[in-house]
Amino acid sequence: MAKEIERKFLVRSDEWQRETTSRKSFQQAYIASMEDRSVRVRIMDDADARLTIKIGTGALVRDEYEYPIAIEDARELMTTALGIVIEKTRYTVDHEGFVWEVDVFDGIYRGLVVAEVEMREETDRPALPAWLGTEVTGDRRYSNQHMAMEDLSLELRHVLQD
Repeated sequence: MAKEIERKFLVRSDEWQRETTSRKSFQQAYIASMEDRSVRVRIMDDADARLTIKIGTGALVRDEYEYPIAIEDARELMTTALGIVIEKTRYTVDHEGFVWEVDVFDGIYRGLVVAEVEMREETDRPALPAWLGTEVTGDRRYSNQHMAMEDLSLELRHVLQD
């Protein structure tokens, strides 16, 4: 069993763009969603697909199981998705020994930019890049699962960038 330990932040400037090391486009949807668990299907760059099971309610730590699946299966599962299909482009940025993932959302969440850092231990203290804004770890409005299940675009309009 893998543990997902991560912190999440809003992004306040585009300074991170000079430091990117990779880019991937994602479509992701939830085929099961409960308060303490979810099953997500994700298609990356329209070429690779994964099925992910997440269990737990912790703001910082959850159990995560991820498996590669056939792209055709992923496309079929997307047609049975609950709620909204999330569209985003993920960029990676290396910063002082940690890899930051910057998600630039499209679709109904166009303009939302969120960065997260995965840590090895709960006690890790990654250096925070200057381009980060408010920490939103544990704020359900910025959970992809909740964004897919509820249209939060109006609630989040104050952080959507043009």
